[in-house]
Amino acid sequence: MHKFLRAAGFSMYQKKRDIISLLDLLEKQPSLTRCVEIDHETNVSEMRVEVAPGIGVSIIGELNEEGKFEREFYLPYLNNMIESTNAECSIQRHTERETFAGMADEMKIGISLIFYVQNLLDYQEKRLKKSGPHRIKSVSLSGLSVSGKILLPVRKTPKQIEMAKTAMTNRNNLIEAARNGDETAMETLTIDDIDLYSKISRRAMKEDLYSIIDSCFMPCGVECDQYSVIGEIKDIKKVKNIYTKEELYVLNLECNDILFNVCINSQDLIGEPEVGRRFKGQIWLQGTLNFEEIPRASFT
Repeated sequence: MHKFLRAAGFSMYQKKRDIISLLDLLEKQPSLTRCVEIDHETNVSEMRVEVAPGIGVSIIGELNEEGKFEREFYLPYLNNMIESTNAECSIQRHTERETFAGMADEMKIGISLIFYVQNLLDYQEKRLKKSGPHRIKSVSLSGLSVSGKILLPVRKTPKQIEMAKTAMTNRNNLIEAARNGDETAMETLTIDDIDLYSKISRRAMKEDLYSIIDSCFMPCGVECDQYSVIGEIKDIKKVKNIYTKEELYVLNLECNDILFNVCINSQDLIGEPEVGRRFKGQIWLQGTLNFEEIPRASFT
């Protein structure tokens, strides 16, 4: 069983034979079917079955010589139409499968965000040059969670909010300068980090940790595309899986000035989500690559 299948509303499917029966059922009524030919002998095919608005199961395999679909693996997905980051992004193929991981060098967080590439067939077509020249313009991030809780917001005045945005902008500029080899920027960042650690240490002695940490985006566990996040809830949608009738929450979160969606089964969420409150949980990060065609050079 895929660990995050329950996030799409299939918490009751625990045994292998039940999951096989579910996949057999889903394959009979796909919402979308696509196939990309890698070479004369190899192709990658995908069936997507939507079980709730923007939420579904992707079944990936290959068409055999008789044109029949042979299933290899499956995974749940959550779509996101909002552009989350336009940071420089690189793509790397997974070792054991014809799937890809993306890495966005996001300065707002201070780390490289690694995610599972959701629209892998689109990328395959671009990579195999079956369309014109292109580049990755931006990435729309989404996450699936099997455990989360709701935290109260940190009270801030409008002035504090404005000061925080200014500080974030200044820090991003320093990080960019440090990456370009500016030694003064490196020293400033080091001093700022030392001061910040000192302030947090003093406050942690008499304050709750989550009143100090407003938001976070931190790698979690040994898998590189899983993160522990704390983000402010900007929007909430409650939907139902059309097969199991399980209720799901789709939360639009803002974390370190990055907007992304998270889907979680209502059974796995502790607390009542409301706009302005915060979500804390572990997510499996997915990303949809948004491409931009590069105009061909014209010669006279």
